[in-house]
Amino acid sequence: MSRSWIVRPLSCLFDFPRDNVEWSEEQAAAAERKVQENSAQRVCLEKQVDYEVNAHKYWNDFYKIHENGFFKDRHWLFTEFPELAPCQNPDNLKDLLSENKSEIPEGRSSEVGPGLIIEEQYLCSSNSLEHKTQLPPVEKNVTQKLSHLKICAEEFPGSSATYRILEVGCGVGNTVFPILQTNNDPRLFIYCCDFSSTAVELVQVVAVVTFKGRPAFLEALSIVPNPCVSLPTLQTNSAYDPSRCFAFVHDLCDEDKSYPVPRESLDIIILIFVLSAIVPDKMQKAISRLSMLLKPGGMMLLRDYGRYDMAQLRFKKGQCLSENFYVRGDGTRVYFFTQDELDTLFTTAGLEKVQNLVDRRLQVNRGKQLTMYRVWIQCKYRKPFLPNT
Repeated sequence: MSRSWIVRPLSCLFDFPRDNVEWSEEQAAAAERKVQENSAQRVCLEKQVDYEVNAHKYWNDFYKIHENGFFKDRHWLFTEFPELAPCQNPDNLKDLLSENKSEIPEGRSSEVGPGLIIEEQYLCSSNSLEHKTQLPPVEKNVTQKLSHLKICAEEFPGSSATYRILEVGCGVGNTVFPILQTNNDPRLFIYCCDFSSTAVELVQVVAVVTFKGRPAFLEALSIVPNPCVSLPTLQTNSAYDPSRCFAFVHDLCDEDKSYPVPRESLDIIILIFVLSAIVPDKMQKAISRLSMLLKPGGMMLLRDYGRYDMAQLRFKKGQCLSENFYVRGDGTRVYFFTQDELDTLFTTAGLEKVQNLVDRRLQVNRGKQLTMYRVWIQCKYRKPFLPNT
């Protein structure tokens, strides 16, 4: 079988390291054959247009289903990207790194149901809700509207901060909140945006219910008909501090929409499993626009799917949109990169390479007695310093 190299008996597990796994020529050839096989039949043009035009709808639906129980907070970021904690609390950081030594940076991987790809180890019990409770719309005074802001060099959100971070594709805050928790520097300000308005609403508010008279968050309960459980009410997320963070809805590919910060105002831009979700033809302009927001010496940090990752090999015929670009069963899309492709995107945008590496991992599903190969690419690219600086 062309994918037989993915599966090995558990007894052979210790013959292979978990990190920096080297592939044999046979494995690489088998992966290439599998990709050729699953990309032979392409999605029809009409459906491709639908996935592009309604991309926001598919991501909104994703977050409505999973809310904030899909991924754990990404404390591993401080190991991979220490730039995110320049003035961190040493005790907090030490505890976080100790707790997450073996935590593997996540992606959406194992299939659950017809084509819906989910990372098993990051699912919370709230994902198995028997009855979904519909939440009322977020109050207008909670959502921050860019149209009310004056974006200029003197006045913009976080204008008084001296260290500014933007996360693109923030989801429900699994990167933003660990940074705010760990980095207590009052001069830090974080911007976070997502294509999905539902995701941004979940960053800003939480739904609270009472169980036997005590407050409890939705993600901590399995909501079933129960007279002891109250209907949910919305409260501002206590982790979301508007004096340190600004969340907004933004389409990375929309050239007509501006960011809430002026050019050359950001120290760090984070792209974690987000660039792969957009059409390949639009990636270069998106990165070039982001590059203009970086200060000289500012850095862009990326972690995303690599070519021949297990998730790519699991796609079936008829899910391929274009070369190495696929649609999942829930309508969201994903691209699988090579190092050279990412290097071209960043250097064309005027950035200099600091790091560009392939992270190959071996994951184990002990329940199914399987081993699974993951491939991610991690990049750091810096905006050149001004002459004589």
